[in-house]
Amino acid sequence: MQKLFIPFLLFISIKCYAQDSLQNLNFNRNHIKNTGMQVLGAWATANIVTGGIGWAVTSGKIKYFHQINALWNVANLGVAILGYANTIKDKDRIYTDQESLQEQNKLEKIFLVNGGLDLIYIGMGAYLVHRGNMNNSDQSKGYGSGIIMQGAFLLLFDTIMYTSEIHTGNKLRNFLLKNPVTFDGKKVGIVINL
Repeated sequence: MQKLFIPFLLFISIKCYAQDSLQNLNFNRNHIKNTGMQVLGAWATANIVTGGIGWAVTSGKIKYFHQINALWNVANLGVAILGYANTIKDKDRIYTDQESLQEQNKLEKIFLVNGGLDLIYIGMGAYLVHRGNMNNSDQSKGYGSGIIMQGAFLLLFDTIMYTSEIHTGNKLRNFLLKNPVTFDGKKVGIVINL
């Protein structure tokens, strides 16, 4: 009986070490998301302040440019605050293999979809600028220019976040392929790839 028990304990201890690696991958994913939300929050805050000041002291298309930047970034700041709060809440969360993979896939899809939306924003801004030029509308030109700038920033942001998350996701998927059996201190799990 003891001869069987010792290899079993060794097996579990090896998998406990592997679980720590899984938690490190989860920590890295959360850290990337946390840093991203801080960057988005800083961008939003800077745009709200400069947009608010510019809105108050300028006129014409420049006024509308600042106005849309200030208003747009109220939404960005809300997203950043909610995202940051979630990273703080999830900081010490222990994920199972399946939960880790689901969370990773969800984040990758979010940033990929956001990248597509960013292209739509840029196109919408270009349309507004064109329309403003055709109708000699300072509001359309200013809003269009502001939306192009915000879309371009968000496209850069989402591309960097997506690339970072894909890198972390590939590490996670490779880890799960190499460690199909894990132990979290309470239960043993097996990952089966379909």
